[in-house]
Amino acid sequence: MFRIVFHAPEIPPNTGSAIRLAANTGAELHLVEPLGFSLDARNVRRAGLDYHELADLHVHRDLDALWKAVLPGPRVWAFTTAATTGYSDVAYAPGDVLLFGCESTGLPAEVAHAAEVTDRLRLPMQPGSRSLNLANAASVAVYEAWRQHGFTGAAAL
Repeated sequence: MFRIVFHAPEIPPNTGSAIRLAANTGAELHLVEPLGFSLDARNVRRAGLDYHELADLHVHRDLDALWKAVLPGPRVWAFTTAATTGYSDVAYAPGDVLLFGCESTGLPAEVAHAAEVTDRLRLPMQPGSRSLNLANAASVAVYEAWRQHGFTGAAAL
């Protein structure tokens, strides 16, 4: 399946929602430190409900540790408002990494343009909008990637 990566997430409920997203889609969730909260924080638990045990969650001390864990192999799609390629304009492959930045500033330029990144992708928004909620952006991307593969592994529609 796909790999969701949050680089230095700051808001516990977003990560809790991403845990639930990963559990329900079969995606892996990778968190790159520093985290702006403790994973046992009440808000993370509340947003993730009882899905923590069902999610494939990995925490990495830094970006190099993430690259060592997931590469070589999959492509890395960095989601940023500075991108010109649309998220639905690429063909996703199982194992692809969907990389998102923190809530307050997004992906740092050095991460978005790292040698490991295949391309930068953008979600459409209304003019003047700054950004989407992190968990919502990840949901849009994961479901598009999964849709392209016929929702493999999902319960019958």
